[in-house]
Amino acid sequence: YLSDLFTTLVDLKWRWNLFIFILTYTVAWLFMASMWWVIAYMRGDLNKAHDDSYTPCVANVYNFPSAFLFFIETEATIGYGYRYITDKCPEGIILFLFQSILGSIVDAFLIGCMFIKMSQPKKRAETLMFSEHAAISMRDGKLTLMFRVGNLRNSHMVSAQIRCKLLKSRQTPEGEFLPLDQLELDVGFSTGADQLFLVSPLTICHVIDAKSPFYDLSQRSMQTEQFEIVVILEGIVETTGMTCQARTSYTEDEVLWGHRFFPVISLEEGFFKVDYSQFHATFEVPTPPYSVKEQEEMLLMSSPLIAPAVSNSKERNNSVECLDGLDEVGTKLPSKLQKITGREDFPKKLLRMSSTTSEKAYSMGDLPMKLQRISSVPGNSEEKLVSKTTKMMSDPMSQSVADLPPKLQKLSGGGRMEGNLPPKLRKMNSDRFT
Repeated sequence: YLSDLFTTLVDLKWRWNLFIFILTYTVAWLFMASMWWVIAYMRGDLNKAHDDSYTPCVANVYNFPSAFLFFIETEATIGYGYRYITDKCPEGIILFLFQSILGSIVDAFLIGCMFIKMSQPKKRAETLMFSEHAAISMRDGKLTLMFRVGNLRNSHMVSAQIRCKLLKSRQTPEGEFLPLDQLELDVGFSTGADQLFLVSPLTICHVIDAKSPFYDLSQRSMQTEQFEIVVILEGIVETTGMTCQARTSYTEDEVLWGHRFFPVISLEEGFFKVDYSQFHATFEVPTPPYSVKEQEEMLLMSSPLIAPAVSNSKERNNSVECLDGLDEVGTKLPSKLQKITGREDFPKKLLRMSSTTSEKAYSMGDLPMKLQRISSVPGNSEEKLVSKTTKMMSDPMSQSVADLPPKLQKLSGGGRMEGNLPPKLRKMNSDRFT
């Protein structure tokens, strides 16, 4: 405190400031008056004060009261002209210079300290009102923490900004205990709502959501919770241009669940009238006693769309696994059979088409035009579509038989082609396919 003495004096209470102010001047005046009296005593001016032929260091100083009066006249520049310093006293001239320098320092220090203390905007914060209680209720369909702030003076607070801190003890996962952990309460920082224009009383809102520290807070848990909400309002005083800060706090006992503030602004004869008598008044409103977390959990459990969504996702996963298995089987077929089927991914898209209506519509664009026309005819079932598909898959085999010579086509008309061929053709055919 002594290393920053000026700030210490400014922060002191007024009674201590006045005591230090009076004590400093009294001690300085007595000390300097004693110095003048010591010079007069050492020179012998006290005994020769009434001798007209003797020139003293200070004229008309013959005791301590007269030395004290001389100092006051010099320090306050009153200058009655009866007591004055002469040129026969060099030590008096040096003391006079020291007195002037020391007096200027003391005046600048003490008077400056008193001026700054008087001009401090702390009293401006007395005309900034906060509601006695905070309230929690529904607003715009969301659970909201609210409190009210107002300005009683006609002069505005320039660049007013409000912030909220939640002081609450907690224990970290590592086991460290934090007795006064500070958490930020969002009162509109992202939207600019924390920048206030205090022309009328305003209701400050903190929306309780998943990011809020009150996400788990319910009406029941408030009876056991211990916390404090610190509200800080900062702004520039319009008349002096100095920064002012007003603070208040709300404990868990001062937060009312299921309450809302009374309106204080009314329109009368074309003007808005503010009734500050209802500034702190609240009234009860219907509010769910559950926390936001509990409400979200109940909403999820009561939703009928969750179970079908889960089952559909399982069925789709199973269908995808089956199609992936078909892809692996298709890759193991010989290249000639893969050419006969026309497209390698044809079975996969066919099964996907028949799984669900939406997936069938998705796969129609990948099928040939004949299959698209067949599937677009009303009344055709999936079995007919599969039969048509197998028939079209057998077309390449018929085309391959049509390419044979007429004798071989007649031999292949019934039964297996290898059973009706001569032994030489059988051997040639077996060598060809092998």
